Amino acid sequence: MAMSSPSALFVLVAGSTAVAGVARRYRLSAPLLLVVAGLLASELPGVPDYSLDPEIVLPLVLPPLLYTSAQDASYTGIRANLRPVALLSVGYVLFCTVSMGLVAHALIPSMPLAVAFVLGAVIAPPDAVAATAIARSVGLPSQLVSILQGESLVNDATAITAYRVAVAAAVGEGFSFGSAVGEFLLAALGGTAVGLVLMWPLQWLRVRLGDPLLSNSFSLLVPFAAYAAAEAFHASGVIAVVVVGLYLGHYANCVDFALRLQEEAVWRMVSFLLESAVFALIGLQLPVVVRELKGYSVGELTLWTVVLLVALIGLRFVWSWPATYLPGLLSRRVREREGRPAWTRPFVVSWAGMRGVVSLAVAFSIPETTQDGSPFPERDLVLFLVFALVIGTLLVQGLTLPALVRRLPFPAPDPAAETLREAQAQYEASTAAEARLDELLLDPRNRVPEVLEARLRKLLDRRRNAVWERMGAPVHEDTGESVDTAYRRLARETLDTERRALVAQRSAGRVDDELLRRLVRRLDFEEALMEHTEE
Repeated sequence: MAMSSPSALFVLVAGSTAVAGVARRYRLSAPLLLVVAGLLASELPGVPDYSLDPEIVLPLVLPPLLYTSAQDASYTGIRANLRPVALLSVGYVLFCTVSMGLVAHALIPSMPLAVAFVLGAVIAPPDAVAATAIARSVGLPSQLVSILQGESLVNDATAITAYRVAVAAAVGEGFSFGSAVGEFLLAALGGTAVGLVLMWPLQWLRVRLGDPLLSNSFSLLVPFAAYAAAEAFHASGVIAVVVVGLYLGHYANCVDFALRLQEEAVWRMVSFLLESAVFALIGLQLPVVVRELKGYSVGELTLWTVVLLVALIGLRFVWSWPATYLPGLLSRRVREREGRPAWTRPFVVSWAGMRGVVSLAVAFSIPETTQDGSPFPERDLVLFLVFALVIGTLLVQGLTLPALVRRLPFPAPDPAAETLREAQAQYEASTAAEARLDELLLDPRNRVPEVLEARLRKLLDRRRNAVWERMGAPVHEDTGESVDTAYRRLARETLDTERRALVAQRSAGRVDDELLRRLVRRLDFEEALMEHTEE
């Protein structure tokens, strides 16, 4: 993103963070509020121009966002839904590229077919952040979230490859089906290969670095390294980042607990700042896009935008329903294994097609001239239409998706069944831990005083019984709290009191800062170990 000064960058980050904070405080959709705030801010006097620079957004902003999403995604969930994920992330993107190109070429007589396919490729991939952010906030079933996550992690690679092929044809470099397929295979297979090669040594280093500070610094470099390595081989950096992120996220339990806690906090902060700035930037593009747009009437632009927006939304329905039901109709094995999906699944998948910053960044990378030096045909119009379609999908689909999901007949989650599953898992884990403790205590070298052995067993019992207690715990008639909730509240109060007492001792000169930090850190970890059932 090109900005006029460091102060402009500070204003962007501070402003977008404040707006996102308001959204979190009042449980509003942060992506939508940020886009609207960016649109309004772009009209204010004195606000600097914020133009998306694809040389910054694609290699510096996209990798950490994809890496965070991949780490948070369910590898097992995506693997279980691999077919619908592939049909959306590859099949739908190519279908949308071609279909939107044909619609744009028929609608706008001055737009050459190759340029129309450029527009189709740019606008084809749903956003990697918006769909899953909204999906989680509205409480979609886990299968739907996995499908949307998997799609958003891979579709950018498909779209960028299709875009490169379309641009080559538009600038006069020529097009052949064989070269297009070859470039796609190089991007997909090459990116996957780079990710597979990197993920094991990166995990090996991650486990053995030891120092949480060093490990967190290493973690921040991982997505950039994976992206750059793949791009150096002309493969897909997006797929390489996704493969590495999925693997490291799946095996996060192998690293030290202190690193896990700190790494999660660091990446949550990075993701929050980047997502906030990215959605604000979408709205702030308005002056940049409109300034260069000349020679078109308001009526033409409005008509083209509305028709293309309807086509963009409708094409996802056209693809999603057959992609959901045809495999079962064509294969008895699929039908027996998966049954017939409820109609709500393709409906929500169809409606959750918001576009975002990747489409804008790729649009800004469209070359200004063709191979013979003449201006790229309709470049400014393509930029405007991409901007309008991104805003349109975020406002039309993103604004209505939460209300739509609440009104659809999704099966209500069963809290009792979920708690029972949690209790059973914890019981088996604690029983295994107790058996290991008995085995260790048989060794004379591991003997400890009885009071410490009792404390270890008490901790195991506490973890094993906590979930069962929550299931049958009585509720206080005055406060409405369960016994377990009251226990946690009292435990936090006592820990806070200990912290205040330690600070008072430091103020009185009886404890130095180093000892204070060590003791407070111990209390912090103890509090972190308590389960937060309200989350």
